[in-house]
Amino acid sequence: MKELMDKINGLVEAFTKDATAQVENGNKAAGMRARKASLELEKALKEFRKESIAAAK
Repeated sequence: MKELMDKINGLVEAFTKDATAQVENGNKAAGMRARKASLELEKALKEFRKESIAAAK
C-alpha cells in the first residue's frame, strides 16, 4: 500500500507540473503529458480503492 501511495504522489506531482505549464505557458507538449499522467493516476487510484476495500475487510 505504501508503494502505491508513493506512486500516486509522484503522478500527482507530474500532473500538476505539466498542467501548470500548459495553462500558464500554453505548452502543448506539457498538456499531452498532463493528460497521460491523468490516465495513469486514474488507474492508480482505482487500484488504491481495491486495496483499501480489501484491507478494511
